[in-house]
Amino acid sequence: MLRKVNRYILYMMVGLLSASCLGRNRDNENRSPLDELPAHIKHITHFGQRADFSHDGKCILFVEKTFGDVYEVELETKTIRAMTHHYYHEGYTRALYLINGDILLSGARQFDATNPMPSRSEKNAELWILKKDISAAPVPLGEKCSEGPAVSRRHMRIVWTQGGAFYMAKIVYNNGKPELANKKKILDKRDLSFETGLETQNLRPPDEKELIFSAYGYQGTEVMGLDIETGKVVNYSRAPNQYDEPEGIFPDGKHTLVECDKHNTRGIQYNDIYKLSLDGSGQTQRLTFFADYPGYKSTNPVVSDDGRYIAFQVAKRGDMAGVGRGILMFDLKMYERKKIQGEQAMKPH
Repeated sequence: MLRKVNRYILYMMVGLLSASCLGRNRDNENRSPLDELPAHIKHITHFGQRADFSHDGKCILFVEKTFGDVYEVELETKTIRAMTHHYYHEGYTRALYLINGDILLSGARQFDATNPMPSRSEKNAELWILKKDISAAPVPLGEKCSEGPAVSRRHMRIVWTQGGAFYMAKIVYNNGKPELANKKKILDKRDLSFETGLETQNLRPPDEKELIFSAYGYQGTEVMGLDIETGKVVNYSRAPNQYDEPEGIFPDGKHTLVECDKHNTRGIQYNDIYKLSLDGSGQTQRLTFFADYPGYKSTNPVVSDDGRYIAFQVAKRGDMAGVGRGILMFDLKMYERKKIQGEQAMKPH
């Protein structure tokens, strides 16, 4: 019976995708995970980074490159539409759907190709709103942002990082023009009992009363949760000397995805995607195995609103954080089905 079950299913049962399962050959430096994708992972685009699902799950928004244009791909047809070609700009580092369909952008007003990184810094990267009909240039919100903001999937609310602190506000429209209202500081890193760098990641569903955030440099890097009402901070990854950065949360709020180097603890250039329980146990499950291929890693996952799919990106070892070389989609339903099949095949008969 075991001989009749393909090796991929068997390794899924134990939570491993071995070299034989994906046909990996560590002696062949030219092998790519994109050439040996399992059935539950599909290649969507051959360029781009920092994917975000539309709320209906029909499209994925992504940035062409760091300081590039923003595009949207329709998943059924694979049609790619440029979202920021209708005006001149200095490039973007983030693009995220709002609940009303408009798009939150992060990008600087000026860009110097000989010294690009200041345009990604919190001193220069600004938040903007692009109308969903892309009929005009985006409108600035008057706030600078360090790296990525957290965007509510239920309300017109965002949380962002600036000056080592988290700020929260509601997006409102005054005579059709977007602006921020009720801005307030919800955390300052100076009030924490440990030294760390901060970045917002996700508002935790379903009630969004907690902010999941990255604590960079603390015990490697840890996944933290901030109770927005009480200010209490919880360590969810609890894995000293391991890199754990939350990127994408499940709609039931029970798990988040993380970029993690648990398989080798060699740092962010060796990351793959794990599923982390948010029950305080620190339990993880590895989902991608791109880092097992010399020179590759997988990063920046997000989860669809129905919890069915993960979108993520492939990257090369040595790429700057956030850089992607194409968007892929992971079918969680197919993955779980094959996992169950593998478990059943291993049972004695």
